[in-house]
Amino acid sequence: MGCLLVVGVHAANIYDGRAARWVIPALFLLRDRVKKIWADGAYSGAELIAWVKAQFDCVLEVVEKKKPVNGFQVLPRRWVVERTLAWLSRYRRLNRDYERNPKSSESMVYIASSRLMLRQLCKNRALMIEAI
Repeated sequence: MGCLLVVGVHAANIYDGRAARWVIPALFLLRDRVKKIWADGAYSGAELIAWVKAQFDCVLEVVEKKKPVNGFQVLPRRWVVERTLAWLSRYRRLNRDYERNPKSSESMVYIASSRLMLRQLCKNRALMIEAI
């Protein structure tokens, strides 16, 4: 559905694979039944994949482009991430880096994603009422 569960904002000089060790435990505090995590190429690495498997008994699957294909290609499950990021980029405070504190940026992402989730719930409810 593209609903965010956990957000982590960090400095640009921190590698995403390293920051994942802060975000993934927060995910499992919230939802302990996660069995598979899809990630992009920034999270590749046998050490991180083994750490997720050992700590949380969860599979970290890296979705990567196929090598011989040139140009644009649709990656499995990656379109959900791209669509969600496009939805979030409609919010002015997320479109530019206005916040000084990373916690403020995280809060703005949670507010925007809550609004998106409410819109989806209300739309689905309206469709259910029309069906009755």
